Parts: sequence; C-alpha cells; structure tokens
Amino acid sequence: GITVDTGLVALAGFAGEQITEGLDGLGPRLVEYRELGARFTKWRAVIVVGDHTPTDTGMQAHARGLALFAALSQQAGLVPIVELEVLMKGPHTISHCAEVATAGWQRVFAALAAHRVVLEHMLVKTGMMVSGTNCPEPAGVAVVAETTVRVLRRVVPAAVPGIVFLSGGQRSDAATARLEAICNVGRAPWRLSFSFGRALQASALAAWKGAHWNGLPGHVTAAQDALRRQAQCNGAAIQGRGVRAVESVAM
Repeated sequence: GITVDTGLVALAGFAGEQITEGLDGLGPRLVEYRELGARFTKWRAVIVVGDHTPTDTGMQAHARGLALFAALSQQAGLVPIVELEVLMKGPHTISHCAEVATAGWQRVFAALAAHRVVLEHMLVKTGMMVSGTNCPEPAGVAVVAETTVRVLRRVVPAAVPGIVFLSGGQRSDAATARLEAICNVGRAPWRLSFSFGRALQASALAAWKGAHWNGLPGHVTAAQDALRRQAQCNGAAIQGRGVRAVESVAM
C-alpha cells in the first residue's frame, strides 16, 4: 500500500486549521501505483481542537478530500484507508473529543455516499476518543473504550469491513491498554485492529539508538526483539488478551 496525500497545509482564511493536499493528478498516479503492485491507499486528514476550531468549513473540506480520494482509489482498483484524526494536543475533555469526532465522521460518510464510494471496499482509520494532552482530568482506560465504541457505532456504517486505530502520539503501553479495552467492549459490527506508528516503533528505536542518534550495530537484535514484542502485545490486544498474555507465553 501507499500513502497518496502530499501533506498538510494551512486552510486559507481559517486560522489554526489545516487541509490535506494531493488531489491534483491523483487519478493517473493511482493507476501507476496499482501497476507497480499497490493494493491499498491511505489519505490522512486531521482536526485541530481549539477555542475556534474546528469549523464546519474545515470539516467539510476534509470530508470532500477524503471522499474524492476514496472514489479515485476504488476506480483504480485500490482499497482506500480513510483516515480522520482528532489531534490530542490541547486541554479538551474526552466528551469534546467525541463531539468533534462524531461531527467529522458524519460529514465524511455523507461525502462518501455522495461520491458513490463502496463502503464494503474501504477501511476506516481513526484515533481513539481520548482527553487532550493538557486536560486536567484525563479519562481512564474504561471510559476511553466505552466512548470510542459508542461514537463509532453512531457514525461508521456496519457495511465497512474494518476499523484500524492510530496511536496519535500515545505512549506504547497506553495505546495497547486502550486498544485491548476497546476490543473487549464488544457490540462492534466491524473487525477492529491497529495501525500504530510511534506506539509500535518507540521501544525498538530506543533499544536501537541507545545514546547514539544513528543507532548501534550491536543493538539491532535488541531493537528487533522490542519491535516483535510490541507487535505481539498489540496482536494480543485486538483479541482482548493484551500484554499479560504475551508475557505468559514468553515465560
């Protein structure tokens, strides 16, 4: 697969908001990627929570971009991963995060329907419903899990085959614990999994680099072991078993 957007830029006229670029020439690029062996694509849109953001204009712009990307991907024979992330940065509560995510995804699925995107042939990538990083009273794991599943049940049609969660800057242990709790809530009509970046790689990078920015050859095995263990923990989490199951096997 391949990420096909070209990154975020400021949304003209709307201070503090961003828009994702990359639609220009996307159709021919997708055909080329398919010929080169790609089978899925990804496009990332982000929502900033602030005193005056997000605006309806900003969310609608993201929704249109995601829908056009998804339609073009399916036309080229590729499975689109539609990603909308509510950024964690800020003092907002989990309730505010849930409110923003609900509004954002409602607009995205309305746009997907308008562009005749086949829901059965796409995946959703989303953040968990969490408190902002500067929230004075962050929500616990159980509340994160219940809120996340409740929001997604309201906005993601059952026709979508699967939802993968991004880590969004969470610590590895926190992301895995929340993933496990979400998968244990039940009542989910889609397959749930993970698509972590930093939370999957952080322990491996720490083991590999040590005190040296470029890493040390002698640390490669330790880094590989760290990456393997973190992947196993996340794999166990989506089965509702989590870290303890991995540790019991290792023992």
